[in-house]
Amino acid sequence: VSRTELRKRLKAGLVTVLDVRPVDEFAAGHIPGAINIPVSELKKRLAELPRNQEVVAYCRGAFCVMAFEAVALLRTSGFQIRRLEDGLPEWRAAGLPVASTHQ
Repeated sequence: VSRTELRKRLKAGLVTVLDVRPVDEFAAGHIPGAINIPVSELKKRLAELPRNQEVVAYCRGAFCVMAFEAVALLRTSGFQIRRLEDGLPEWRAAGLPVASTHQ
């Protein structure tokens, strides 16, 4: 999924954005509205994800293996899942909004 498509789908409420990076990285900055479930916890936290809506996973960049692992796991678990074609660094570099939970 491209950044442009993700922004449109997010604005329309058609997608759940899943950040699969570690909690500290998520806290430092993430796509607004994203939920954080680190890939290492994903299998035991599947119930937190909607089964009736597409999920788009992202992590550290286009070659970050965590998003690929999340897509594989969620597909085999029956989720409608795609991967953001890049990650947070590219999102931020494009000047798109980034949220953080740090005070």
